[in-house]
Amino acid sequence: MENLLMSQKERVRLIVMQQVKNDELTLAQAHEVLGLSYRQTKRVWRRYRLEGDKALVHGLRGKPGQRAIDSALKQRILARYEERYPDFGPTLAAEYLAAEGMKVDHETLRRWRLAQGKPQVRRRRQRHRQWRERKPCFGAMVQLDGSHHDWFEGRGPRCVLMVMIDDATNRVWAQFFEEETTHASYDMVEGWAKRYGLPQSLYVDRDSIYRSEGLGTIEEQLAGKAPQTQFGRAMEQLGVELILAHSPQAKGRVERQNGLLQDRLVKALRLEEINGMEKANEYLRAVFLPALNRKFEVQPASAADVHRDVPRQLKQILSWEVKRVVQRDWTVQHESQWYQLDRRHESLALAGKSVIVRKLRDGTIQIEQQGHKLKWRKLRQRPRRVEKVAMGKKPAPQPARPGKEHPWRRPLLKGGRIAQFEMGDSGRPALRSGLPASPISNPKALLQPQT
Repeated sequence: MENLLMSQKERVRLIVMQQVKNDELTLAQAHEVLGLSYRQTKRVWRRYRLEGDKALVHGLRGKPGQRAIDSALKQRILARYEERYPDFGPTLAAEYLAAEGMKVDHETLRRWRLAQGKPQVRRRRQRHRQWRERKPCFGAMVQLDGSHHDWFEGRGPRCVLMVMIDDATNRVWAQFFEEETTHASYDMVEGWAKRYGLPQSLYVDRDSIYRSEGLGTIEEQLAGKAPQTQFGRAMEQLGVELILAHSPQAKGRVERQNGLLQDRLVKALRLEEINGMEKANEYLRAVFLPALNRKFEVQPASAADVHRDVPRQLKQILSWEVKRVVQRDWTVQHESQWYQLDRRHESLALAGKSVIVRKLRDGTIQIEQQGHKLKWRKLRQRPRRVEKVAMGKKPAPQPARPGKEHPWRRPLLKGGRIAQFEMGDSGRPALRSGLPASPISNPKALLQPQT
């Protein structure tokens, strides 16, 4: 028997037995070296003398074990693997094979595939990053992300899978959408809230849906407040802390979940022959997500559920809100549409004041001023604008020029008023009409009778 076929323990026994054979060691010394009892050492020595080196090799070496899978079943499993699950990994394929009644351990399946010379996909390891401990309670933090992928493998339209996963328990909620938008994010938050409640915080990436690149309004700048997107404003009103990740690895739990879904969900949709978002969402809710949560959900460090109650005005908060100024004709403009406020709000003196125009996800428009919802009607066309009064200092009025028939424009008669002005001049500035300011130095002289 060659030493290469022996284990390390068997090689040590061979060396000791050879020393006993050469009278270099006694059996009493050999059992101490080998760590065996004296009686066991005598049995090993006896087999060695009768059979030589091969007596030290385990008797079942090279023989099939008692729990070995029958060769016929092994061939059936491998054939089924090649037929239905050729691109599945050993772990996922073992789960589907077990559902078909062909139970096999994923490591056994992997070894069989290696023995056939089938290449195995090796995932690239990520570089080291700082580890963060899970949140202790269910609902303390939920991670949200959109996964863009060819989910139907060309059988249907490309879409995005929005995924939410609880940081403490790995519980998942997901839904397909045409695009990753604010509307889709609102639907995800509402779906999670209806099932579990509002989480304490939401961990997202730095997409424009969640992070504003603008400078903000003057009021926000003076208050030292960062500009918000519509989603950020909604989360603030709901009391949900919005945490922006600085890298994909920071929210690695949802990123790894996306990778798992891109593997398992794609293949499940293929086996179920699902080619559209509507049926895919039904399959997710009814079959896939419950099974996924049962398999991968973990127990949190604390049994407390810190989700908060959902407010009644959730649909109003998960909307789009903008501020608009009421015009002098009591109209409000929003998205190229004009709205006429009702006369019943006349006591509020709304002209020139700011109101909030809210657009719900179903397209409903609400106009609100300091918590009061206003009545309005939609106008068919843009109303004629009312001229605004110029603000600030008024310009000086222009002097009125006398007309042609004005008394000052009439010719002066000799012996009449002209005679009065020939009597002298007071030296005062001339009037606008061009006549002297006063005909004589003493105006009372006009009252004296002329001779």
